[in-house]
Amino acid sequence: MARVLVIDDEPDVLLLCRVNLQHAGHTVYEAPDGERGLALAREVRPDAVVIDLMLPVMDGFELLRALDVDRTTEDITLLVLSARARHTDRLRCLRGGADAFVTKPFVPEALVGIIGDLVGMSPTERAANRAVELAAAEARET
Repeated sequence: MARVLVIDDEPDVLLLCRVNLQHAGHTVYEAPDGERGLALAREVRPDAVVIDLMLPVMDGFELLRALDVDRTTEDITLLVLSARARHTDRLRCLRGGADAFVTKPFVPEALVGIIGDLVGMSPTERAANRAVELAAAEARET
């Protein structure tokens, strides 16, 4: 199974993600802010990172950008989990390297399924999938 890092400042969200991901057989790491999340991602090199956008210290947009361009983390699956559900936020995340965007409140089992699907893809498949999602999102923008 996968190693998943969840970065969120809400203890209830961390608990919900941890319980459901561990139940599915994944190893879970947690960080309460973007700065610690980035350091942990570089140290642990998880298969997937779940990122909240509204984080203290370093927000999710900055964290997403840092993980996407960092050579030690560039192959990690990046999933945004946020209450910020505006189309512009979703577009910004996809352009910033996110492989998926899940809106809070969320169904934990669905999140586990999405992570499983994404981790099962090669980086090339994830990039192609992201390109399709980005094109569809950009088409809705016009």
